[in-house]
Amino acid sequence: MRKRRAGIIVNVSSIAGRLAIAGHGHYSAVKHALEAISEVLAQEVQAFGIRVAVVEPGVVVTPIFTKAKRFSDPASPYAMHVHRLLLFYQMQMKAPSQPADVARVIHEAVTTKEPRLRYLVGDDAEKLVAGRRKLTDEEYVETGRPMPDSEYLDLMRRRYGFEW
Repeated sequence: MRKRRAGIIVNVSSIAGRLAIAGHGHYSAVKHALEAISEVLAQEVQAFGIRVAVVEPGVVVTPIFTKAKRFSDPASPYAMHVHRLLLFYQMQMKAPSQPADVARVIHEAVTTKEPRLRYLVGDDAEKLVAGRRKLTDEEYVETGRPMPDSEYLDLMRRRYGFEW
């Protein structure tokens, strides 16, 4: 690509790269790292005519959700957060993106005449990013306080515009 002075590198991340949710820290950490390296790489290769695109899906129907249940340990001191994470994902799964949606966005990122660094996939990703922008860090962290599921889901609905 450097020799040709042209090319596009597409990194598929996740909305979790911009929005860390309690109970899923390990996943968010990896995706945050991918977001950071993509930003750096975009700067480093720009002079060579190469660009970087980061595709950030929300919830996509994949086997990750069936795998996640095995990590839910009720004896964990963080069980509340894992429970909420799974509850939130269950709510999002009512209108998930499909793998084909991700493929379409990747195609868009590669072929667009007006490139940008980041591409969201799914209505949930759009809502989460927009909602997070409106919150202070302190308001966001406050989501981790103990509360009943109904209050948590209502809070998520109000902050992010989800209709369960």
